[in-house]
Amino acid sequence: MTTDKPISSGELKEGNSAPDFSFRSGNQTMKLSDFKARKVVLYFYPRDFTTGCSTEASEFTRDYDKFRRSDIEIIGVSPDGEESHEKFKDKMNIPYYLAPDVDNSISKKYGTYGLKKFMGKEYMGVNRTTFLINGNGIIIRIFNKVKPMGHSLEVLEAFGIKK
Repeated sequence: MTTDKPISSGELKEGNSAPDFSFRSGNQTMKLSDFKARKVVLYFYPRDFTTGCSTEASEFTRDYDKFRRSDIEIIGVSPDGEESHEKFKDKMNIPYYLAPDVDNSISKKYGTYGLKKFMGKEYMGVNRTTFLINGNGIIIRIFNKVKPMGHSLEVLEAFGIKK
């Protein structure tokens, strides 16, 4: 899909610098900027262990070797804490990083925290969104309102990687 107008998520648009943030994974504290010179798939999802989030995580796990061979790292972000992420990683055999965002500070920086609707009710939460970041820390693609099924292949294709 090509467009003359940059796609955005909140205030961020394709072509903007990806906001830096830090997160804990296992026993280490990391920052997005630690991955400079590598491409990154930064995906925001609502909650560990839910059907859609499990589908999305499973697909990224299935295709992880394809991403790694192309020097692309994956970081999943949700409002769940470290303990939940560790259990989710163990259950789903997730080989990539999951960043806890319990105060929604990361999702607010990326404009993915906002109003949601489900079964006629409105509430605030994380909207499923994926950012593709190049080796210079620039957002090169934004996927809004992501459908979990098939999303990993869609991301591979966006990076020009054969399925």
